[in-house]
Amino acid sequence: MAESTGIPFGQTLLERAFSPDTAATHYTERVLKRPLTIRATSPTPSARAVRRRALNERKEQARKRSKHKPRPLSAAQKRKLCLNEIPKEQQRYAIYEPLHDLWIGYLREVLNLSDVDRAVYLTPASSGQMLASADMHGALFRVVRSRCVSRVGLEGIVVRDTRFTFEIITKKNVVKAIPKEHTVFRFEVPVLAKDGEETPKPLVFEINGEQFQTRAPDRANKKFRMHYQPDI
Repeated sequence: MAESTGIPFGQTLLERAFSPDTAATHYTERVLKRPLTIRATSPTPSARAVRRRALNERKEQARKRSKHKPRPLSAAQKRKLCLNEIPKEQQRYAIYEPLHDLWIGYLREVLNLSDVDRAVYLTPASSGQMLASADMHGALFRVVRSRCVSRVGLEGIVVRDTRFTFEIITKKNVVKAIPKEHTVFRFEVPVLAKDGEETPKPLVFEINGEQFQTRAPDRANKKFRMHYQPDI
């Protein structure tokens, strides 16, 4: 019946409660022109939710960056590529002599020997901690005591300081790895006179290799302790 007259069925139902003009107005404004909500309106997010969302976004970005970041080489891969070995053409004593000269100046500053106008008294209690935390790359070492008799007398410049060994290069252009355990090393530090020239009698130090059984960067925070080593 409604279809034959051209009036929509919804408007026909409204005419049962309202007049034809009022039913037409309600049908037009509330049915035909009713706004369509695409998504439900959400409340304003809290500050905690905003921080959590930003944190999750940063974690996702960091995860994507770390996924494409190359992984560091393992110890086995470094040995295979010979990254920790000195090339044969660089195993020459003359190359490391300037390094030894720089190391002498560095150790003078560590032990406060650069000021020639002030007297300095060195004792194990006062200078032991500074000496134990010093970097030994470039020092001229000589083995004076060791359980292995064949190592006594070896002398050379330290080219690599590992956790358990000192690698030195001798005057014969040979690199030798000397274990720190059960070994005593000796080195000399020339003393400057007031005129700036080196005195004929240098300072002689002997260090126990077992006190240096850590990586060079880790010795800076290690506490120095004096003790007697009976098995050398």
